[in-house]
Amino acid sequence: MEVSEVRRRLRQELERTRAAHAERRARTDAAGRDYEEFLSRVATPVFRMTATALKAEGLGFSLFTPAGSLRLASDRTGADYIELALDAHSDPPRPILHVGRARGRQTMESERIIAEGKAIRELTEEDVLNALVAEVAEFVVR
Repeated sequence: MEVSEVRRRLRQELERTRAAHAERRARTDAAGRDYEEFLSRVATPVFRMTATALKAEGLGFSLFTPAGSLRLASDRTGADYIELALDAHSDPPRPILHVGRARGRQTMESERIIAEGKAIRELTEEDVLNALVAEVAEFVVR
């Protein structure tokens, strides 16, 4: 094998990889913009209504709104929470629920995708509510 062939193939692969990374960054940037719109227009109102409904049912949960996410946390223990965030590491990026549940001294953590297969801009209040209620129910039954 010639050195020139190795160099040619190496350059081709580097160019292909650079182009793929540039496309991925563009998709991630677009998803970030869509997620911010989704967060303010769809997810925040659903999380607020859920927190209010939980309090009305005698279940103490408070809503926190750190930058770029929403966190519904138990008033009894901070280890019990449901947090909505953008998973920018997946391709395509998508909103996920990150859940923490305290079991004695251990904290069990899990993640759940909101409406698998839907683009961020296609997500509805119903999609958020379905995922959120399913996770909240797990806190109540234990």
